[in-house]
Amino acid sequence: MEAARSNGARSYFAHPVHGPLPALLLLLTLGTGLIDAISILGLGRVFVANMTGNVVFIGFALAGAPGYSLSGSLVALAGFLLGAAAGGIVISRFCGHRGKLLRNALVVEFVLFLAALVISLSAGPQLTIAGQLAIVAVGAIALGVQNAVVRHLGVPDMTTTVLTMTLTGIGSDLRKRDLATATRRLIAVLAMLAGAVTGAILVLHYGVSTGIVAVAILLAMALIGSVWAARGTPGWATGATGQRPG
Repeated sequence: MEAARSNGARSYFAHPVHGPLPALLLLLTLGTGLIDAISILGLGRVFVANMTGNVVFIGFALAGAPGYSLSGSLVALAGFLLGAAAGGIVISRFCGHRGKLLRNALVVEFVLFLAALVISLSAGPQLTIAGQLAIVAVGAIALGVQNAVVRHLGVPDMTTTVLTMTLTGIGSDLRKRDLATATRRLIAVLAMLAGAVTGAILVLHYGVSTGIVAVAILLAMALIGSVWAARGTPGWATGATGQRPG
């Protein structure tokens, strides 16, 4: 059993089909928890990464429920769609090498979060509604790019932003007793949970800007890893792509 767990962890970080991509996407999953904690707690109860939540929040706002921002959720959705369209352009240019594709997407995402940090710092400790919406828009564009590219990379159980199908897989496949797959899925869930806890602590005690700095650090780490992954043309770099939503 211990060997199975070890193999599951190794396959997550050095997969024979996907190379280092699972490890890099794990960092982005951690970042998603951070990002949505920041946006929910510091930017007016709106999701930057989880668009399903925004659709639900729009419904609440339209029904007149207090505390839900119609404008914030609409801005997030629009930004996300714009980012996904931009991600499609990145995919069309670099689809031949998955490492280079992820690297270039992360460059875009990193620059966008640096812009979000500049907006946050320039606004001071008390963000205006306009400042909040600007950060939401920039962040949502970044996550739209990320989601489009991650979807194309086609790494199983690694959507980086949505865990519904990952959790479904954990439950529905229990009878198979596939500990390697279960371990991979559980690590993804725990990564997002850890990101959410960390993001909440940073926003509640140190402010939105500190949370965005943490996101930028994670993206920088993933970017450095993707630069290494973009070197050469190993078999995993040109492997099959396309991922089911999860």
